[in-house]
Amino acid sequence: MPPAPPTSHANLRTRWMHTPVGGAPTTRQIVLTIVFIMTAFFLVGPLVLIVATGLSAGLGVFWRNLLEPATVHAVMLTLTTALIVVPINILFGLAAAWTVTKFEFPGRTFLIALIELPYSVSPVVAGVAYLFVYGSQGLFGPLLEAYDIKVMFALPAIFLASMFVTAPFVARELIPLMQVQGTDEEEAAVTLGASGFATFWRVTLPNVKWAVVYGAILCNARVMGEFGAVSVVSGNIRGQTTTLPLQIELLYQDYNVVGAFTAATVLTAVALLTILIKVALEQIGRVPHAGPSH
Repeated sequence: MPPAPPTSHANLRTRWMHTPVGGAPTTRQIVLTIVFIMTAFFLVGPLVLIVATGLSAGLGVFWRNLLEPATVHAVMLTLTTALIVVPINILFGLAAAWTVTKFEFPGRTFLIALIELPYSVSPVVAGVAYLFVYGSQGLFGPLLEAYDIKVMFALPAIFLASMFVTAPFVARELIPLMQVQGTDEEEAAVTLGASGFATFWRVTLPNVKWAVVYGAILCNARVMGEFGAVSVVSGNIRGQTTTLPLQIELLYQDYNVVGAFTAATVLTAVALLTILIKVALEQIGRVPHAGPSH
């Protein structure tokens, strides 16, 4: 009996493409079932429960809870925080990505690690760190008090904590993309006499604009939903320094469950809108997924 012909690499590759690992019908069905069940129980179910509980007392009560002065103030403060923090982090992300991808310098790897530090540090720890720096007993506390500048338990603390937590979002989307693109186009522009700003504005930015938008969307969603760091530095003063996540906690502690879930519905809507915008941008094929989303 003649020996079987050797299986070529091309044949193995073709066979794997038609029948991938775990691609048997039974295995595929089991895996899909597990994924759908876990998605329903751990993702879809809680979101449906939030909206259903918020509307459980009727649409009139829902609107009354939503228009309650403290909740309206929390929504406005959250929007204000996003309007301030997101543009600053966009500028920071562009500057950081430009620096670490277009220039070689000692400490470049360390700078990248610092940019990604908020991914690893607990937001509560970040809030406590700000207390030790800007609090009344902190490093700069006596100096700030001498000039009657209030940072902790006021709006500046909310902005600072939110900026720290969301600092990597835009930069982390831009850095891998700009590393892949290289510096050839910028070098050509400089050779033709373009200034540094003109090179950035006309060459670099158009190539990364969709990644900037993608990072800004994620940054905005995180700013609006941030709880840990803000809860430490804001003082959680009702009607003054409560963002929407903090207002939800206060309502729940007051046993106003429907009011808490009404406010949570707003955050849920923001999350769903963020996902829809993200999917829309990915569908048009112009937003490369450059890094992890936190």
